[in-house]
Amino acid sequence: QVRLVESGGGLVEPGGSLRLSCVGSGNIYYIREMSWHRQAPGKQRELVARITNGGDTNYATSVKGRFIVSIDTAKKTTYLQMNSLNPEDTAVYYCNADGTQSNYGLGGSFQSFTDFNSWGQGTQVTVYS
Repeated sequence: QVRLVESGGGLVEPGGSLRLSCVGSGNIYYIREMSWHRQAPGKQRELVARITNGGDTNYATSVKGRFIVSIDTAKKTTYLQMNSLNPEDTAVYYCNADGTQSNYGLGGSFQSFTDFNSWGQGTQVTVYS
């Protein structure tokens, strides 16, 4: 199966910066896109940023100009650089990946390919003075 592991969260003062990482593992054959979402206590999960294999990006209005998402397809990794952080950015940040995985069966006699969509475990970001 495909797994995503996030890191880089923590406590930061308003105006500070953090860089989140999300590393994919498993039988990943091709990643179409990776994205970051966040969820604050009592609030709905929202899309923060997304990036395609080709580098096309989208951002939530609230983070545009402050956050930068990037992707390293060879490393199966996406990064979220967060600058000028506000208390409103406090949330659990989740990574998502969508793509194709390879499958091997019958002692490797043949292989197939199927779609996958996976989520990371989340990493806490707290902006507080």
